[in-house]
Amino acid sequence: MDTFLVGKSVSLRTFQKEDYALILKALSNPEIRKMTGAQKMLTPAKIEKAYDAFALDDHRIDLIITKNETEEPIGDLALNEIDYLNRHANVRIAIHDPKYFGKGFGTEALRLIMEYGFQHLHLNRIALCVYSYNARGIKAYGKLGFKQEGVIRSELFYDGEFHDNIIMGVLRDEFFEALSELDGERKKTVSSSREA
Repeated sequence: MDTFLVGKSVSLRTFQKEDYALILKALSNPEIRKMTGAQKMLTPAKIEKAYDAFALDDHRIDLIITKNETEEPIGDLALNEIDYLNRHANVRIAIHDPKYFGKGFGTEALRLIMEYGFQHLHLNRIALCVYSYNARGIKAYGKLGFKQEGVIRSELFYDGEFHDNIIMGVLRDEFFEALSELDGERKKTVSSSREA
């Protein structure tokens, strides 16, 4: 397995053919489908065709998120729509199993790919879209410096209701400032727990 980036709790590695089954399984989970806004059921052949095409696209990087302890794949992410001339890109992420929600794995995985984008690809802005009902995601993105830039009202019709699509973005300086604050809070928490 080709490891791309390594963090404290998770790593990002390149896609393998066997990962297509993970994507299919994740998109069969109703909770994951809602978070991603997935409307259509995909077949294994369609997933393979899509990811084979992604692999040939120089304007995107698709990766699998794995837990460092077990090397278990727990999600996927993509830095896509990379505009090398204007130095911006889009990011999307999915943690595949609800038991891993809210544990910081997604935030760390995003941090890894965003550090790569800002430091190695010399991007100035990274954006994402998140549906208005995904409060946990919006909070996590805010920790990494993302700010709401706009709203596409009632873009998604899901479970019989219309939902807004929120556009969020972060500039390079904002991201590193947010990381500095995050790391400072962690140091305070660690020192407090040692004193207690």
